[in-house]
Amino acid sequence: MGQEIEHDHFRKQDFTGFESRLRQETELLTQWFGEHRLSTRRPTVGYELEAWLVDEQVRPVPGNERFLELVHSDLVSPELARFNIELNSAPRKLGGTMLRAMQEELVGNWWRCNEAARQMDAELLLVGILPTVQYHQLTLDNMSAMTRYRALNEQVLRMRRGEPLELNITGREHYLNWHTDVMLESVATSLQMHIQAEPSLEARIYNAAIVLSAPMVAATANSPYLFGYDLWDETRIPVFEQAVSVTGRSRVFFGSSYVQDSLLECFIENYQDYPVLLPVNLDDDPATLSHLRLHNGTIWRWNRPLVGFNDEGTPHLRIEHRVVAAGPSLVDTVANMALFYGLVWSLARSEDIPEASLSFAHARENFYNAAKDGLNSRLRWLKGNEVGAQLLLTEELLPLAKKGLQDMGCNQDDIRQSMEILEARLRKAQNGAAWQRAFIAKHGRDMQALTLAYRDHQRGGRPVGEWTL
Repeated sequence: MGQEIEHDHFRKQDFTGFESRLRQETELLTQWFGEHRLSTRRPTVGYELEAWLVDEQVRPVPGNERFLELVHSDLVSPELARFNIELNSAPRKLGGTMLRAMQEELVGNWWRCNEAARQMDAELLLVGILPTVQYHQLTLDNMSAMTRYRALNEQVLRMRRGEPLELNITGREHYLNWHTDVMLESVATSLQMHIQAEPSLEARIYNAAIVLSAPMVAATANSPYLFGYDLWDETRIPVFEQAVSVTGRSRVFFGSSYVQDSLLECFIENYQDYPVLLPVNLDDDPATLSHLRLHNGTIWRWNRPLVGFNDEGTPHLRIEHRVVAAGPSLVDTVANMALFYGLVWSLARSEDIPEASLSFAHARENFYNAAKDGLNSRLRWLKGNEVGAQLLLTEELLPLAKKGLQDMGCNQDDIRQSMEILEARLRKAQNGAAWQRAFIAKHGRDMQALTLAYRDHQRGGRPVGEWTL
């Protein structure tokens, strides 16, 4: 969905033409899998990090067009709402100083972005759901000025036959409302981590990412409040699933199964089971897979396979892990990446195949339990034992992540820094969601006061495990 399109109104023949090209490109990708045409280069990693533009009173600033003009960087792009932007990274090879390099790049990019934001009396904030965002701000007037977003809105409503979107979330409290466009999606901002898979490891990495979705959400939850309501620890999960809900099969979902042999299974499922949402007929060579990739960009698995091309034009696969919220701080962001990359590397290369010990149904149940209750959730883990998320992360998964980072050859000092941040967070049982709720419990339900204190801590640069109330 990163690419811009030329128009937002479509005719019947547009759908017919797109479906024909999608079939052709799916068949071509199938052929490439059979011929082992996909890149076998050393795996690489990268990320996308979504952020809010806010003013001095931490209210959303709908000004990303002006902001993008000021920052003028290929590593920054607009998101759905005019008060959201996305920071992108350069790909890094696994191992070595990758964690330090990602942190240095993120800090430098963050500094440049805030320099630009200050020119419009704004700044950036990393948080899964901004506590001060108001329902009335989610209007088409605040949609980013990109044709693909208008087209997405039109097509979602077409598939719903004009029926409004229902947001119905039961957590610690209950929230129910209806919305007439897809702008609800814009309240949910995330850290999306990518890993380019070797074909020999692709299925194992994808399945491991699914298994890890629940503990990753529990460790990183940062979205307890929506419009002043106390809902899930990671309310961003149900918000996104319901914000672009269409008839038939959900397009934002945990997935339908592990893959058995290769990621090709996901792309075949895309073609067979998901109606075309954005039928933009492109004149590209079928070998660019432009229609297949655009269609895949309108199907939001929480772990999503992607096809890309390297500098020589060789196709490669990567997996996008989408379950982690943005924030709470830059160092927390890098620690969250270290946790995921270390864990997925360990599990994907383990002699004991984790997906053989945890059914897909249990992995999915774990995911929603973790989104609801965070570090307090109970998870069914490998070989059927049930364990608290905090205990599982502390006693089993942090050591496993450390081993994975060591096995891929990461710098020992970089590993230690991230592990210490995660250990402190777990020892205090204080992720972003827990800190936000503790602040409200102490100071009362004042969303502006909460967000101002959150901003001040984020400015200070300390990890959330060290934040005070």
